[in-house]
Amino acid sequence: MNFKDFLTYIYPKTLGFKLAYHRLGPAPRPITLTFSVTNVCQSRCKTCNIWKIYPEKHQNFKDELTIDEIRKIFKSMGRVYFFNISGGEPFLRNDLPEIVEAAIEHLKPAIIHSPTNALAPEKIVAHTQRILKIIKEKSPFTVFTVKPSIDGIGPLHDEIRGVDGNWEKLLETIKLLKEIETEYDNFHLELGTVVSNFNKAHLDEIEEFVHSLGIQSYRNEIAEQRQEFLNIGDPITPTADEYAELMASFAEKVRENLRKKRSLAKVTESLRLVYYDLAIKIVKQQRQVIPCFGGISNVHLTPYGDLWPCCVLGYSASMGNLRDSDYNFWKVWRSPKAAEIRKSIKNKQCHCPLANQSYSNIICNTMSLLKAMYNILYFTLKK
Repeated sequence: MNFKDFLTYIYPKTLGFKLAYHRLGPAPRPITLTFSVTNVCQSRCKTCNIWKIYPEKHQNFKDELTIDEIRKIFKSMGRVYFFNISGGEPFLRNDLPEIVEAAIEHLKPAIIHSPTNALAPEKIVAHTQRILKIIKEKSPFTVFTVKPSIDGIGPLHDEIRGVDGNWEKLLETIKLLKEIETEYDNFHLELGTVVSNFNKAHLDEIEEFVHSLGIQSYRNEIAEQRQEFLNIGDPITPTADEYAELMASFAEKVRENLRKKRSLAKVTESLRLVYYDLAIKIVKQQRQVIPCFGGISNVHLTPYGDLWPCCVLGYSASMGNLRDSDYNFWKVWRSPKAAEIRKSIKNKQCHCPLANQSYSNIICNTMSLLKAMYNILYFTLKK
Protein backbone atom coordinates (compact mmCIF):
# COMPACT_ATOMS: atom_id res chain seq x y z
CA MET A 1 0.00 0.00 0.00
CA ASN A 2 1.34 3.46 -0.84
CA PHE A 3 0.17 6.88 0.32
CA LYS A 4 -1.48 7.74 -2.99
CA ASP A 5 -3.62 4.58 -2.98
CA PHE A 6 -4.45 5.09 0.67
CA LEU A 7 -5.59 8.67 0.19
CA THR A 8 -7.43 8.21 -3.11
CA TYR A 9 -8.96 4.76 -2.78
CA ILE A 10 -8.73 3.03 0.60
CA TYR A 11 -9.45 5.77 3.12
CA PRO A 12 -12.45 7.23 1.22
CA LYS A 13 -14.06 3.77 1.31
CA THR A 14 -13.97 3.68 5.11
CA LEU A 15 -17.00 6.01 5.24
CA GLY A 16 -19.08 3.40 3.42
CA PHE A 17 -17.75 0.69 5.73
CA LYS A 18 -18.73 2.69 8.81
CA LEU A 19 -22.22 3.39 7.46
CA ALA A 20 -22.72 -0.31 6.75
CA TYR A 21 -21.34 -1.21 10.20
CA HIS A 22 -23.97 1.01 11.84
CA ARG A 23 -26.63 -0.33 9.43
CA LEU A 24 -27.10 3.09 7.86
CA GLY A 25 -26.31 1.93 4.35
CA PRO A 26 -25.76 -1.20 2.24
CA ALA A 27 -22.49 -3.08 2.45
CA PRO A 28 -20.16 -1.61 -0.18
CA ARG A 29 -17.64 -3.60 -2.15
CA PRO A 30 -14.89 -4.82 0.23
CA ILE A 31 -11.29 -3.75 -0.24
CA THR A 32 -9.92 -7.21 0.57
CA LEU A 33 -10.85 -10.58 -0.90
CA THR A 34 -9.23 -13.65 0.59
CA PHE A 35 -9.75 -16.65 -1.66
CA SER A 36 -8.85 -20.13 -0.46
CA VAL A 37 -8.21 -21.58 -3.89
CA THR A 38 -7.96 -25.13 -2.54
CA ASN A 39 -8.10 -27.15 0.67
CA VAL A 40 -5.58 -29.66 -0.69
CA CYS A 41 -2.27 -29.55 1.19
CA GLN A 42 0.81 -31.77 1.51
CA SER A 43 1.68 -30.42 4.98
CA ARG A 44 0.59 -32.13 8.17
CA CYS A 45 0.97 -29.14 10.48
CA LYS A 46 0.45 -29.42 14.22
CA THR A 47 -1.49 -26.14 14.16
CA CYS A 48 -3.80 -26.92 11.23
CA ASN A 49 -5.90 -29.91 10.20
CA ILE A 50 -7.19 -28.63 6.87
CA TRP A 51 -5.32 -31.44 5.13
CA LYS A 52 -7.75 -33.93 6.66
CA ILE A 53 -10.40 -32.84 4.15
CA TYR A 54 -8.41 -34.76 1.52
CA PRO A 55 -6.22 -37.10 3.63
CA GLU A 56 -5.48 -39.72 1.01
CA LYS A 57 -4.90 -38.02 -2.34
CA HIS A 58 -3.06 -34.71 -2.45
CA GLN A 59 -4.27 -33.88 -5.93
CA ASN A 60 -7.99 -34.45 -5.33
CA PHE A 61 -9.68 -31.12 -6.07
CA LYS A 62 -13.17 -32.60 -6.16
CA ASP A 63 -16.03 -30.10 -5.85
CA GLU A 64 -13.70 -27.08 -5.71
CA LEU A 65 -14.43 -24.08 -7.91
CA THR A 66 -13.29 -24.38 -11.52
CA ILE A 67 -11.50 -21.58 -13.32
CA ASP A 68 -14.68 -20.81 -15.29
CA GLU A 69 -16.67 -20.49 -12.07
CA ILE A 70 -13.97 -18.29 -10.57
CA ARG A 71 -14.06 -15.96 -13.56
CA LYS A 72 -17.82 -15.53 -13.16
CA ILE A 73 -17.46 -14.68 -9.48
CA PHE A 74 -14.66 -12.18 -10.05
CA LYS A 75 -16.56 -10.53 -12.90
CA SER A 76 -19.63 -10.13 -10.69
CA MET A 77 -17.63 -8.77 -7.77
CA GLY A 78 -15.56 -6.01 -9.39
CA ARG A 79 -12.50 -4.20 -8.10
CA VAL A 80 -10.77 -4.93 -4.80
CA TYR A 81 -7.49 -3.52 -3.53
CA PHE A 82 -5.99 -6.59 -1.84
CA PHE A 83 -6.33 -10.05 -3.35
CA ASN A 84 -5.13 -12.58 -0.77
CA ILE A 85 -4.71 -16.11 -2.05
CA SER A 86 -5.00 -18.82 0.58
CA GLY A 87 -5.36 -22.56 1.01
CA GLY A 88 -4.51 -25.42 1.57
CA GLU A 89 -1.41 -25.03 -0.53
CA PRO A 90 -2.26 -22.56 -3.32
CA PHE A 91 0.63 -23.55 -5.57
CA LEU A 92 -0.75 -27.08 -5.95
CA ARG A 93 -3.41 -25.72 -8.29
CA ASN A 94 -2.08 -26.03 -11.82
CA ASP A 95 -4.31 -23.16 -12.88
CA LEU A 96 -3.12 -20.72 -10.19
CA PRO A 97 -1.64 -18.35 -12.81
CA GLU A 98 -5.00 -18.39 -14.64
CA ILE A 99 -6.76 -17.55 -11.36
CA VAL A 100 -4.44 -14.56 -10.92
CA GLU A 101 -5.03 -13.55 -14.54
CA ALA A 102 -8.79 -13.60 -13.93
CA ALA A 103 -8.25 -11.51 -10.80
CA ILE A 104 -6.22 -8.95 -12.71
CA GLU A 105 -8.85 -8.72 -15.41
CA HIS A 106 -11.89 -8.36 -13.15
CA LEU A 107 -10.76 -7.53 -9.59
CA LYS A 108 -7.93 -5.21 -10.68
CA PRO A 109 -6.05 -5.54 -7.35
CA ALA A 110 -3.11 -3.36 -6.44
CA ILE A 111 -1.58 -6.10 -4.29
CA ILE A 112 -1.74 -9.88 -4.74
CA HIS A 113 -0.41 -12.10 -1.99
CA SER A 114 0.03 -15.84 -1.55
CA PRO A 115 1.47 -17.99 1.23
CA THR A 116 3.18 -21.29 0.55
CA ASN A 117 4.40 -24.30 2.54
CA ALA A 118 7.51 -24.39 0.28
CA LEU A 119 7.23 -28.14 -0.31
CA ALA A 120 7.35 -27.88 -4.11
CA PRO A 121 10.09 -25.32 -4.94
CA GLU A 122 10.16 -25.91 -8.69
CA LYS A 123 6.38 -25.60 -9.04
CA ILE A 124 6.28 -22.52 -6.79
CA VAL A 125 8.95 -20.84 -8.89
CA ALA A 126 7.33 -21.81 -12.19
CA HIS A 127 3.94 -20.45 -11.07
CA THR A 128 5.53 -17.29 -9.67
CA GLN A 129 7.36 -16.60 -12.93
CA ARG A 130 4.20 -17.17 -14.97
CA ILE A 131 2.21 -14.91 -12.67
CA LEU A 132 4.80 -12.15 -12.87
CA LYS A 133 4.79 -12.34 -16.67
CA ILE A 134 1.00 -12.01 -16.67
CA ILE A 135 1.23 -9.03 -14.32
CA LYS A 136 3.94 -7.40 -16.44
CA GLU A 137 1.77 -7.73 -19.54
CA LYS A 138 -1.63 -6.83 -18.11
CA SER A 139 -1.09 -4.84 -14.89
CA PRO A 140 2.55 -3.77 -14.47
CA PHE A 141 1.97 -1.72 -11.32
CA THR A 142 0.37 -4.59 -9.39
CA VAL A 143 2.57 -5.90 -6.57
CA PHE A 144 2.88 -9.66 -6.04
CA THR A 145 4.14 -11.07 -2.73
CA VAL A 146 4.83 -14.68 -1.76
CA LYS A 147 5.23 -15.76 1.88
CA PRO A 148 6.83 -19.14 2.63
CA SER A 149 6.16 -20.38 6.16
CA ILE A 150 9.02 -20.77 8.64
CA ASP A 151 7.93 -22.24 11.98
CA GLY A 152 11.32 -23.34 13.28
CA ILE A 153 14.95 -23.82 12.36
CA GLY A 154 16.02 -27.17 10.90
CA PRO A 155 14.36 -30.26 12.45
CA LEU A 156 11.92 -28.16 14.50
CA HIS A 157 10.41 -26.75 11.31
CA ASP A 158 9.93 -30.26 9.90
CA GLU A 159 8.42 -31.47 13.17
CA ILE A 160 5.85 -28.66 13.35
CA ARG A 161 5.02 -28.82 9.64
CA GLY A 162 4.75 -32.61 9.75
CA VAL A 163 6.92 -33.37 6.71
CA ASP A 164 10.53 -34.60 6.76
CA GLY A 165 12.76 -32.55 4.49
CA ASN A 166 10.54 -29.46 4.54
CA TRP A 167 13.41 -27.33 5.92
CA GLU A 168 15.69 -28.09 2.96
CA LYS A 169 12.86 -27.36 0.53
CA LEU A 170 12.13 -24.10 2.37
CA LEU A 171 15.74 -22.98 1.97
CA GLU A 172 15.66 -23.88 -1.72
CA THR A 173 12.38 -21.99 -2.20
CA ILE A 174 13.75 -18.89 -0.46
CA LYS A 175 16.91 -18.99 -2.59
CA LEU A 176 15.00 -19.28 -5.84
CA LEU A 177 12.44 -16.61 -4.95
CA LYS A 178 15.20 -14.21 -3.88
CA GLU A 179 16.65 -14.58 -7.37
CA ILE A 180 13.28 -13.70 -8.89
CA GLU A 181 13.07 -10.69 -6.56
CA THR A 182 16.17 -9.23 -8.23
CA GLU A 183 14.43 -9.42 -11.61
CA TYR A 184 11.08 -7.82 -10.74
CA ASP A 185 10.65 -4.58 -8.78
CA ASN A 186 7.00 -5.46 -8.08
CA PHE A 187 7.76 -8.87 -6.56
CA HIS A 188 8.39 -9.15 -2.82
CA LEU A 189 9.46 -12.20 -0.83
CA GLU A 190 8.17 -12.38 2.73
CA LEU A 191 8.45 -14.98 5.48
CA GLY A 192 5.90 -15.80 8.14
CA THR A 193 5.76 -17.71 11.41
CA VAL A 194 2.72 -19.12 13.20
CA VAL A 195 3.45 -18.55 16.88
CA SER A 196 2.34 -21.66 18.76
CA ASN A 197 3.05 -23.71 21.85
CA PHE A 198 5.43 -25.74 19.70
CA ASN A 199 7.85 -22.92 18.80
CA LYS A 200 7.30 -20.15 21.37
CA ALA A 201 10.70 -20.82 22.95
CA HIS A 202 12.52 -20.56 19.61
CA LEU A 203 11.20 -17.34 18.10
CA ASP A 204 14.36 -15.26 18.63
CA GLU A 205 16.47 -17.67 16.60
CA ILE A 206 13.83 -17.81 13.86
CA GLU A 207 13.73 -14.02 13.60
CA GLU A 208 17.51 -13.71 13.68
CA PHE A 209 17.71 -16.22 10.84
CA VAL A 210 15.10 -14.32 8.79
CA HIS A 211 16.93 -11.00 9.22
CA SER A 212 20.22 -12.67 8.30
CA LEU A 213 18.67 -13.42 4.90
CA GLY A 214 17.88 -9.74 4.31
CA ILE A 215 14.13 -10.42 4.02
CA GLN A 216 12.23 -7.10 3.96
CA SER A 217 8.99 -8.33 5.52
CA TYR A 218 8.51 -10.89 8.27
CA ARG A 219 5.09 -11.69 9.75
CA ASN A 220 4.21 -13.29 13.05
CA GLU A 221 0.68 -14.42 13.80
CA ILE A 222 -0.61 -16.33 16.78
CA ALA A 223 -1.82 -19.90 16.23
CA GLU A 224 -5.60 -19.64 16.37
CA GLN A 225 -8.38 -22.16 16.66
CA ARG A 226 -10.34 -21.58 13.44
CA GLN A 227 -13.20 -23.50 11.94
CA GLU A 228 -11.45 -23.27 8.59
CA PHE A 229 -8.46 -25.17 10.01
CA LEU A 230 -10.58 -27.85 11.72
CA ASN A 231 -8.53 -27.32 14.89
CA ILE A 232 -11.14 -26.21 17.43
CA GLY A 233 -10.06 -27.48 20.84
CA ASP A 234 -6.44 -28.19 19.88
CA PRO A 235 -3.93 -26.93 22.50
CA ILE A 236 -1.90 -24.79 20.11
CA THR A 237 -2.22 -21.21 21.41
CA PRO A 238 0.23 -19.64 23.91
CA THR A 239 -1.25 -18.01 26.99
CA ALA A 240 -2.17 -14.34 26.89
CA ASP A 241 0.85 -13.38 29.01
CA GLU A 242 3.22 -15.44 26.86
CA TYR A 243 1.78 -13.95 23.70
CA ALA A 244 2.07 -10.39 25.06
CA GLU A 245 5.72 -10.92 25.89
CA LEU A 246 6.46 -12.39 22.48
CA MET A 247 4.64 -9.66 20.56
CA ALA A 248 6.39 -6.95 22.55
CA SER A 249 9.71 -8.48 21.53
CA PHE A 250 8.65 -8.65 17.86
CA ALA A 251 7.53 -5.02 17.95
CA GLU A 252 10.89 -3.88 19.32
CA LYS A 253 12.72 -5.68 16.53
CA VAL A 254 10.42 -4.15 13.93
CA ARG A 255 11.26 -0.69 15.26
CA GLU A 256 14.97 -1.46 15.10
CA ASN A 257 14.77 -2.44 11.43
CA LEU A 258 12.00 -0.18 10.11
CA ARG A 259 14.17 2.64 8.79
CA LYS A 260 16.01 0.19 6.51
CA LYS A 261 12.83 -0.98 4.78
CA ARG A 262 11.56 -0.11 1.31
CA SER A 263 8.46 2.08 1.12
CA LEU A 264 5.90 -0.77 0.79
CA ALA A 265 7.48 -2.71 3.65
CA LYS A 266 7.70 0.46 5.75
CA VAL A 267 3.95 1.02 5.49
CA THR A 268 3.06 -2.60 6.26
CA GLU A 269 5.52 -2.79 9.16
CA SER A 270 4.12 0.45 10.63
CA LEU A 271 0.65 -1.08 10.54
CA ARG A 272 2.09 -4.22 12.05
CA LEU A 273 3.34 -2.31 15.09
CA VAL A 274 -0.21 -1.15 15.78
CA TYR A 275 -1.47 -4.68 15.12
CA TYR A 276 0.88 -6.23 17.69
CA ASP A 277 -0.41 -3.87 20.39
CA LEU A 278 -4.00 -4.54 19.35
CA ALA A 279 -3.53 -8.32 19.24
CA ILE A 280 -2.07 -8.34 22.75
CA LYS A 281 -5.11 -6.52 24.12
CA ILE A 282 -7.56 -8.81 22.29
CA VAL A 283 -5.89 -11.98 23.56
CA LYS A 284 -5.64 -10.65 27.12
CA GLN A 285 -9.08 -9.05 27.35
CA GLN A 286 -10.91 -11.64 25.23
CA ARG A 287 -13.03 -9.01 23.48
CA GLN A 288 -13.11 -6.73 20.45
CA VAL A 289 -10.85 -3.84 21.39
CA ILE A 290 -11.81 -1.75 18.37
CA PRO A 291 -14.81 -2.29 16.05
CA CYS A 292 -14.47 -5.24 13.68
CA PHE A 293 -15.46 -4.74 10.05
CA GLY A 294 -15.41 -8.42 9.16
CA GLY A 295 -17.92 -9.11 6.41
CA ILE A 296 -17.81 -5.42 5.38
CA SER A 297 -14.24 -4.37 4.55
CA ASN A 298 -13.07 -7.95 4.00
CA VAL A 299 -14.60 -11.15 2.69
CA HIS A 300 -13.41 -14.76 2.47
CA LEU A 301 -14.27 -17.02 -0.48
CA THR A 302 -13.92 -20.76 0.09
CA PRO A 303 -12.86 -23.35 -2.52
CA TYR A 304 -16.52 -24.40 -2.75
CA GLY A 305 -18.03 -20.97 -3.34
CA ASP A 306 -19.15 -20.04 0.18
CA LEU A 307 -18.74 -16.44 1.34
CA TRP A 308 -17.53 -15.99 4.91
CA PRO A 309 -16.94 -12.75 6.82
CA CYS A 310 -13.62 -14.28 7.91
CA CYS A 311 -11.88 -17.63 8.21
CA VAL A 312 -12.17 -17.68 12.00
CA LEU A 313 -15.97 -17.78 12.00
CA GLY A 314 -15.85 -19.96 8.92
CA TYR A 315 -18.49 -22.61 8.40
CA SER A 316 -20.76 -21.34 11.19
CA ALA A 317 -21.12 -17.92 9.56
CA SER A 318 -21.53 -18.58 5.85
CA MET A 319 -23.36 -15.75 4.11
CA GLY A 320 -24.37 -18.10 1.34
CA ASN A 321 -22.97 -20.04 -1.61
CA LEU A 322 -22.23 -18.31 -4.90
CA ARG A 323 -23.07 -21.41 -6.88
CA ASP A 324 -26.61 -21.11 -5.55
CA SER A 325 -26.82 -17.46 -6.64
CA ASP A 326 -25.63 -18.05 -10.21
CA TYR A 327 -22.21 -16.67 -9.16
CA ASN A 328 -23.69 -13.28 -8.35
CA PHE A 329 -21.54 -11.87 -5.55
CA TRP A 330 -23.97 -9.08 -4.68
CA LYS A 331 -26.94 -11.41 -4.13
CA VAL A 332 -25.05 -13.10 -1.31
CA TRP A 333 -23.15 -10.04 -0.07
CA ARG A 334 -26.36 -8.08 0.54
CA SER A 335 -28.56 -10.99 1.59
CA PRO A 336 -30.54 -11.11 4.87
CA LYS A 337 -28.16 -13.82 6.09
CA ALA A 338 -25.16 -11.56 5.49
CA ALA A 339 -26.88 -8.73 7.38
CA GLU A 340 -27.56 -11.08 10.30
CA ILE A 341 -23.89 -12.09 10.48
CA ARG A 342 -22.72 -8.47 10.37
CA LYS A 343 -25.09 -7.65 13.22
CA SER A 344 -23.60 -10.41 15.38
CA ILE A 345 -20.08 -9.12 14.72
CA LYS A 346 -21.14 -5.56 15.57
CA ASN A 347 -22.69 -6.90 18.78
CA LYS A 348 -19.23 -8.24 19.66
CA GLN A 349 -20.30 -11.88 19.75
CA CYS A 350 -16.84 -12.78 18.53
CA HIS A 351 -13.27 -11.59 18.91
CA CYS A 352 -9.93 -12.61 17.47
CA PRO A 353 -6.52 -11.21 16.49
CA LEU A 354 -6.84 -12.27 12.83
CA ALA A 355 -4.13 -10.15 11.18
CA ASN A 356 -5.69 -9.70 7.77
CA GLN A 357 -8.92 -8.32 9.22
CA SER A 358 -7.15 -6.36 11.94
CA TYR A 359 -5.29 -4.24 9.39
CA SER A 360 -8.60 -3.16 7.85
CA ASN A 361 -10.01 -2.50 11.32
CA ILE A 362 -7.01 -0.28 12.08
CA ILE A 363 -7.57 1.74 8.91
CA CYS A 364 -11.23 2.21 9.86
CA ASN A 365 -10.42 3.29 13.43
CA THR A 366 -9.21 6.89 13.76
CA MET A 367 -6.94 6.47 16.79
CA SER A 368 -5.34 3.28 15.50
CA LEU A 369 -4.80 4.81 12.09
CA LEU A 370 -3.14 7.87 13.63
CA LYS A 371 -0.77 5.57 15.51
CA ALA A 372 0.17 3.83 12.27
CA MET A 373 0.73 7.13 10.46
CA TYR A 374 2.87 8.37 13.32
CA ASN A 375 5.04 5.26 13.00
CA ILE A 376 5.48 5.83 9.27
CA LEU A 377 6.45 9.49 9.70
CA TYR A 378 8.65 8.90 12.72
CA PHE A 379 10.69 6.10 11.19
CA THR A 380 10.87 7.82 7.80
CA LEU A 381 12.22 11.09 9.20
CA LYS A 382 14.35 9.67 12.00
CA LYS A 383 18.00 9.34 11.09
